[in-house]
Amino acid sequence: MDIDVKELEAPCGALVEGVDLNTCLSERQAKTIREAWLKHHVLVFPEQKLSDDDLEEFTLCFGEFGEDPYIEPIEGRKNICAIKRLAKEKSPIFAESWHTDWSFLEVPPAGTCLYGKKIPPKGGETSFANQHAAYNELSADLRTHIDGKWAIHSAAAGYSPEGIFGIENLEKDRSMKIRVSEDARKTQKHLLVQKHPETGKKSVFSCFGYISGIEGMPEDEAKDLLLELHQWQTKSEFVYQHVWREDMLVIWDNRSLLHKANGGYEGFERLLHRTTIADVKN
Repeated sequence: MDIDVKELEAPCGALVEGVDLNTCLSERQAKTIREAWLKHHVLVFPEQKLSDDDLEEFTLCFGEFGEDPYIEPIEGRKNICAIKRLAKEKSPIFAESWHTDWSFLEVPPAGTCLYGKKIPPKGGETSFANQHAAYNELSADLRTHIDGKWAIHSAAAGYSPEGIFGIENLEKDRSMKIRVSEDARKTQKHLLVQKHPETGKKSVFSCFGYISGIEGMPEDEAKDLLLELHQWQTKSEFVYQHVWREDMLVIWDNRSLLHKANGGYEGFERLLHRTTIADVKN
């Protein structure tokens, strides 16, 4: 049976059927899936019974394992993290703000795989915003303001000792194992407009929560520009709202999208296993 890729009626995303991911992919299958990933940015594989070994093997079809600097891996694994929330938890939803994964690294990851193991009967969707579309539809004025500008990224607001997940604010009932570190204060510069390294398509690369400023711009002006840009990037016309099912695998292109987690499943447990795909430094 050939792989069937069906484009979703959304600004990004495709449903992929006709492939069993708990068997080794052929070279042709891997090529077809990668081409679909680059074209649609989010791929959804329903009804996949995957072990952790299967998840790791699939991830390696797209590149080496990437770094997850502030989340502890699950026991017995180096490259799988649990995105977990117990039914009784009251702490804020993890990753509930729009972001691109680990943008504060020198080379942020190319992509992320997320596999649904325990999915609540309501809520818990993941939102994806197409940043190629966001760039293409930019006004001439806003495009002029961001082209060629370097944003200063940092994890301090989240993972430093005084950050959202810091020592004083780390909720006792949070089931996810989050690392807090002084290393979160380090900064890294990235252009606000970037070309995709594989497709050459331009996109907006701005992540409001991880950006502390813009090089050469006064702090108040930078904040205003970043807020205006953030509001544009996350407009509904660019957003696909993904609804999870158990045994569903989703892979997305971190270089093309913003994403965020959603709540609405209070009183229910939610568990997904995650791997990260490294990008290659240009």
